[in-house]
Amino acid sequence: MEYAHYLFWSRFNSEKPSVNLFKIRVMKLLRSVLGITFTLRYLEKNELKSVNKYREIIHLFPPAGKKVLGQIISDEEQHQREFNRNFKGRINYISFIVLGLADALVEIAGIHAGALGIYNSTEVAGLAGIVAGAAASIAMASAAYAQAKTGFKGSAGVSALYTGISYFAAAVLLATPYFMTRIMLTALIVSLIVGVILIGIITFFGSIISGTVFRKDFAEVTSIMFGAAGALYLLGLTIRHFTGIITP
Repeated sequence: MEYAHYLFWSRFNSEKPSVNLFKIRVMKLLRSVLGITFTLRYLEKNELKSVNKYREIIHLFPPAGKKVLGQIISDEEQHQREFNRNFKGRINYISFIVLGLADALVEIAGIHAGALGIYNSTEVAGLAGIVAGAAASIAMASAAYAQAKTGFKGSAGVSALYTGISYFAAAVLLATPYFMTRIMLTALIVSLIVGVILIGIITFFGSIISGTVFRKDFAEVTSIMFGAAGALYLLGLTIRHFTGIITP
């Protein structure tokens, strides 16, 4: 099908198209690192953009050309339907990973900030995040298992495993800066930077897999993380003030 599409467009361009070797290498790298599902989704998303352009210019073609271009549009839409059918299970598993990471970034960043407000110790804040992350990862895995048991065609156990591991991994990454310095502000800033980077990765990944808007998702999750961190830090300061906790 794709070769037939190539022959059609070649009639309107006397120059032979060049092959972008760099892009091919990037796609091969994406396949190796992020998997075939993500890579195909990324390529398919670009093809859908081309389909929209085809619809914009189809009126410029003579009747015979309109018929061929209409068939090309139909072919691309068929590719999309087949892709969604064949990779639906894999995409659903990936959604559990994204769920675990997104929840961890918001909750653990808030726990760290709250612990800093109470104890005024980076090490205690880091430990609080890891302990809370371990407990929350089990809770999230249990919730994912229960959710997957109701209507999900894949393995509930695998879904729970993906969710729990991704949650705890994010908690450890966010906690690491708190063990590398005793300066509260430095630890908090570095941890939040790590959080923003992780949010950027998972929202980009999720936007490709689910077809959502990257900028919107990134802005929403980042705002929630910073809002939770700020609110819980103030709550921690308030608790320390009224309870008279002696900081380490």
